[in-house]
Amino acid sequence: MRLRRFRGPSGIAVLCLVAFAIPAHLQQTPEPREPIVAYIKHTWTVLTRSNRMLASAAVDPKFHAEPDGRWPVYVSASAGLASIQRQLRQELSPSDLEKIELRPLPPDSAALREPGLLYLPRPYVVPGGRFNEMYGWDSYFIQLGLLHDGEFDLARDMADNFLYEIREYGKILNANRTYYLTRSQPPFVTEMLLGVYRHTPDRNWLESSVPAIEKYYRYWTTEPHLTPATGLSRYYDLGEGPAPEVLSAEKDAQGRTHYELIKEYYRTHKVTDYDVGEYFDPKRDILTELFYKGDRSMRESGFDPSNRFGQFNVDVIHFDPVCLNSLVYLMESQTAEILRILDRPSDAARERADRINRLMWDEQAGLYFDYEFVHGRRRIYPFLTTFYPLWAGIASKEQAAAVVRNLPMFERPGGLQTSTNVSGNQWDAPFAWAPLEMIAVQGLRRYGYRTEADRITREFLSLVLDQYRESGIIVEKYDAVRRTSRVSGNIHFGYSSNEAGFGWTNAAFTALLDELPPEQRKELLAK
Repeated sequence: MRLRRFRGPSGIAVLCLVAFAIPAHLQQTPEPREPIVAYIKHTWTVLTRSNRMLASAAVDPKFHAEPDGRWPVYVSASAGLASIQRQLRQELSPSDLEKIELRPLPPDSAALREPGLLYLPRPYVVPGGRFNEMYGWDSYFIQLGLLHDGEFDLARDMADNFLYEIREYGKILNANRTYYLTRSQPPFVTEMLLGVYRHTPDRNWLESSVPAIEKYYRYWTTEPHLTPATGLSRYYDLGEGPAPEVLSAEKDAQGRTHYELIKEYYRTHKVTDYDVGEYFDPKRDILTELFYKGDRSMRESGFDPSNRFGQFNVDVIHFDPVCLNSLVYLMESQTAEILRILDRPSDAARERADRINRLMWDEQAGLYFDYEFVHGRRRIYPFLTTFYPLWAGIASKEQAAAVVRNLPMFERPGGLQTSTNVSGNQWDAPFAWAPLEMIAVQGLRRYGYRTEADRITREFLSLVLDQYRESGIIVEKYDAVRRTSRVSGNIHFGYSSNEAGFGWTNAAFTALLDELPPEQRKELLAK
């Protein structure tokens, strides 16, 4: 089996790769013309979780089971624990029921001592590897792949689970584990709802989603996520202290946690991005409560970590990010579109787009940057999120042209590197991530830059394809400079493993492949 040729960074990572690998018989007898496409289509089944599979869905590779071997599954108070118990007795075998323990979710999630899975009513697709739950922004890209492959019911299930999360847990969660109850992730919910509706129109279903959309919109547009001085939004985790999953699972080869590595860095390096004293107390050798607030909040951003919001992204709470506000703008305009479909009057506000262009566009650099609202300045840190306003249609033609002139800053042999800074973080150079490749390419296409979009697509997809042919798997992230998926040795903060599966890479591959002209698509797959 070709899988054993992949060099994972640890025993745990290798086990995860095995768990989510495609069965050997599929690799040995792939679809003759496009084996990678067959791999992707089959992987949706491998990565699907449902209540019939709750015993395996409850397993958390980032933690350990209870001493009795059972995994907790929590149900919100309003969902009805007794009725869900009756339902699961019909769906699960007695042996599987013995592997889980259904528990009511307490009103105060901070009182939880044992982390566990949060119940969702519908099937869903997990990203892969150590991520054995339904994630926030991953799910948008995964759903694109499902719609592409005709999995319309499962695509709707994904959207329905997010509507359920908003109703029962207050927001779309980072993922459906109890330690994620304090934060969300980049908001793509209206994109997901409209994606389903365009394939399977159901006005009643769409109308039933409106209260949840409005509730989730308020999450992003009221304090503490709203910054009143700018009228824009920020990432802000509502919890306190160290993130439990970091203490449990983000360790290096010597067993040092992400937080221990950061303390060592603060002791031995000079940081000029921000006042380190706000985040690290050298006399007591401890990270401050504000550090943990920033650390948790950068995980809500999905960019965990880079140096985009200062060293280790911990200054994120003082920024209005260009990515988030582009997505909130889309939520506003797409909610208006949904209401028009339902014959309900609504006007999409332009205020947010105007603020993005006024505060985040840098004419001299020709790029969009995040806005640090405490001191009223942009942080000059070239990052692929500069393409979000193009993808969302916020940029003018002149602004889009300026961004395109800056492509050489990001473009490398394997596509677009995430930033121009090598920091040792996985969301910086030289790494390439499928969702940002897709957003950048589609932003270029929106403004008519087909030649550039086609070229970058070929660069990135050929990298994914080459690495798939070598290892038999698709993974989470790639090195755009060295054109390899063996990235762990160059990642020094956060988790360094490269997870297999992998949901959003699979989906971005098919989306980008479809957008190539037929002759280029054929040439790419024939290499």
